[in-house]
Amino acid sequence: MKSQPKHIDVVTWRRRKRKINICMEAELGAEAKTRTSFSARVKQELRKKDFTVSEKDINMISNGSKDFEMRDFIRERFLSAGSITDPTKDYHLELVCGGAEEADRITDVFRSFGLEPRIMERGGHLVVYLKDAAQISDVLKLMGAVDGLMELENVRILKEVSEKINRQVNCETANLQRTVSAGIRQVEDIELIDREIGLQNLEPGLREIAEKRLENPDATLTELAACLSEPIGKSGANHRLRKLSRMASELRGKTAGIV
Repeated sequence: MKSQPKHIDVVTWRRRKRKINICMEAELGAEAKTRTSFSARVKQELRKKDFTVSEKDINMISNGSKDFEMRDFIRERFLSAGSITDPTKDYHLELVCGGAEEADRITDVFRSFGLEPRIMERGGHLVVYLKDAAQISDVLKLMGAVDGLMELENVRILKEVSEKINRQVNCETANLQRTVSAGIRQVEDIELIDREIGLQNLEPGLREIAEKRLENPDATLTELAACLSEPIGKSGANHRLRKLSRMASELRGKTAGIV
């Protein structure tokens, strides 16, 4: 005989689930404690790498030994007194300087690579910093922080895609709101004309588009134009609706004059 499956009562199931949740929380807590900042990860990457090069390697660099020395200078200054913000939060790289001379030196080196650093004073120290994501990427590349560079670029791509989607959604939402608002005004105009004159007394073209607008208050001009017995263009539909709007305005003026 086949053994029957054991049924777990609700209390036992809840206890097991609680134990699983406790274990998961402990693992997540341990992971959070060991998780390092983006700035620390970049520094760890740079400290693990050997940037010592031979004369042959130096000659392969675009500007020779001077270029290598400037890259090494930026790397050393970043490791000793630099930091970079988590790109998911903000784009900011800074180097704290010991004085004006050092700040000028760092600024000159950055500018030699086409970067545009800024200087500010904070806590009695001069700070050279960059806020542009592309320029921060260039600095990571100059220092040789390949992993950090890839991480930042991935964040940049995700942000750009997200911002593009948000812009499209906002644009479509705004267009939809304009369409709905215009439809509401047009329906109000047509209802006024119907009460005062009667749609049956309008010329055929105006009467038809008025009836179609009442039937389709949320339709776009293109959709409305396609509903007509003899389809017309978007501009033609807009022209007819404007005529109805002017007619309604005249009726409102007459009503106001009587009052």
